[in-house]
Amino acid sequence: MSPVAIELRGVSHAYPDGTPALRGLDLHIAHGEAVAVVGANGAGKSTLLLHLNGLLLPSQGEVRIDGLPVARATLARVRRNVGFVFQDADDQLFMPTVQDDVAFGPSNQGLSAQQVQARVDAALDAVGATHLAKRAPYRLSGGEKRAIAIAGVLAMEPSILVLDEPSSGFDPAGRRRLIGLLRSFTQTRVIATHDLDLVLEVCERVLVLHHGRVEADGAPNELFADPDLLRRCHLEPPLGGVRGDVQEL
Repeated sequence: MSPVAIELRGVSHAYPDGTPALRGLDLHIAHGEAVAVVGANGAGKSTLLLHLNGLLLPSQGEVRIDGLPVARATLARVRRNVGFVFQDADDQLFMPTVQDDVAFGPSNQGLSAQQVQARVDAALDAVGATHLAKRAPYRLSGGEKRAIAIAGVLAMEPSILVLDEPSSGFDPAGRRRLIGLLRSFTQTRVIATHDLDLVLEVCERVLVLHHGRVEADGAPNELFADPDLLRRCHLEPPLGGVRGDVQEL
């Protein structure tokens, strides 16, 4: 196993219309790290995440997952290791019932029916959604859909979890449960979010993206207490503040 879970070397990406989204990113994420990716809309957060399991491939540079280059020939292996939770849960939920949705991934891993059911039960229990197993996904609330999307990824037992705006759609109680869940994971976690208070509670490291580049990389308490950085990158400080001395913007 590579000592590095995720590695980007000079990664740039431009969309078909020529719009640059990432500009020469170099970064390393160790196994078990919980890393937030923050930035204003258009900073490149979602584009970065989509490179981590090959949904997008770099225009230049290289992405490696556990030492394995992400390329068309390696996508199946990469996606077994990287579970992706999309920003819009409706992009992931497509089966008749919640049970079927969560079972879809492990069912395609060559597991027995008993093994698949054990994965489904464990994943639904982890997100507090066992009672939703027989429900149709389209009848769920936004927060419930998000929980089921996370359960579907957990059922695959990936070593890396990539989550795009995971707290979107949750009410306050659901958000609190989500934070507890994210903190309990031992997998490497990469979380793109505007929820800086969630970052303070879940992540020990934060990457601040600005115009497709890493503007800052460090501890959340330190970066979120830097008014010049927040102003430059069009970010607002966490609503709950940060520990230590914080200057007013």
